[in-house]
Amino acid sequence: MKNLKYSNIVLINLIIASIVPFLILGPFFPDLIVSVSSLFFLYYVFKNKKFYFFYKKPLIIFFIFCIYCILLSLFVAENKMLSFESSLFYFRIGVFSCFIWYLIDRDKSILIYFYYALIICFSALIIDGYFQYFTGENLLKLKMTGRVSSFFGDEWIMGSYLSRLFPLLFALFLVKEKKTRFEIYFIGSLFILVDILIFMSGERSAFFFLNLSTIFIIILIKDYQKFRLVTFLIGLMGVFILSFHSPDLSIRMFKGPAQDMGFIESPNKATIFTPFHDSLIRTGYNAFKDKPILGHGPKMFRVLCKNEKYRTGIQPCAMHPHNFYLQLLAETGVVGFLFLFTILSNFIFIVLRQFKSIIFKQKRPLTDYQVCLLAGVLISIWPLAPNGNFFNNWLMIVYSLPIGFYLQSIYSTKMVKKNL
Repeated sequence: MKNLKYSNIVLINLIIASIVPFLILGPFFPDLIVSVSSLFFLYYVFKNKKFYFFYKKPLIIFFIFCIYCILLSLFVAENKMLSFESSLFYFRIGVFSCFIWYLIDRDKSILIYFYYALIICFSALIIDGYFQYFTGENLLKLKMTGRVSSFFGDEWIMGSYLSRLFPLLFALFLVKEKKTRFEIYFIGSLFILVDILIFMSGERSAFFFLNLSTIFIIILIKDYQKFRLVTFLIGLMGVFILSFHSPDLSIRMFKGPAQDMGFIESPNKATIFTPFHDSLIRTGYNAFKDKPILGHGPKMFRVLCKNEKYRTGIQPCAMHPHNFYLQLLAETGVVGFLFLFTILSNFIFIVLRQFKSIIFKQKRPLTDYQVCLLAGVLISIWPLAPNGNFFNNWLMIVYSLPIGFYLQSIYSTKMVKKNL
């Protein structure tokens, strides 16, 4: 890779950026790109002895966690082969993040490729999603089955896709040079339409994560703060107008969760998030209490929840407990849980430093670009919300993207703080 021609570098950058549209089609192609590129990068690192990519503290902690998960699958898990499906090659996500770091260092044009890939995909989902909402089917004649899902079909993850990649789009917008007036207005309109579309998707977690990351960004950035605040408020106005015209959507997004959690009408029957999530979380907690130190092994929740010893509630069984922290406690014990908790603690420390610098008008330790990337990380490590499977390939790739960009921004000596 050291002597690659420029045309080959461009091709590699395009392939990596193609992950953005491929994520809409499912996990196969993105996972193939991640796996092949990780092997490619490992070969480069060992051949050229560029081990400094892996000598950074976050990567060391991550790889220790990967080794720990493999040992759990080997010595603790009841179904070893099933457990190895999650643990054996999990390390590739850290390698892939380093590969993104390397590619940005080598050719900053990859930032532009990702930027336009995100704009195109977000625009396509906006056009198709709104069309599906108002007509009942999308441009490919896929009918709306209760929620807007656009090209995702019967998988209701469009909102998750948009909310998790939104901070990365904002970050790349901030560092893009020579933004025209038309581009600024276009991006502003895109933000507003995305805010409303995520609400239309009926994905409560996605809508919560969008609002969480947006508030986080507005508080901690310096430039384009008013820009995002205005677009966010207009988007919220659209959401409230839409909720009045769509009672079913309003019940799902607002009244239903409030009732489930006991905020209105049923204070004595409060549950964790929803009765479904309550069952899963309590089941996971029961499994954790049985093996608190090491857990039961990666991917074992789907096996444990069938055991009468642990299951509780109205629907105690699923592929995972729908919460990263409970999943790690049940499957990897306190030892594995400390991996994610360490990330959360470090994240809080970094954010408090930024907040302090704003209050006392000191030099900010984080650029606006880095704040937006951290907002993408925040969505993945936020403990008080339902989420997917920690070891899920699709989710794994989505939450690894901002990490790769962030690692490059803090460790590369070639990083230009404001404009790339």
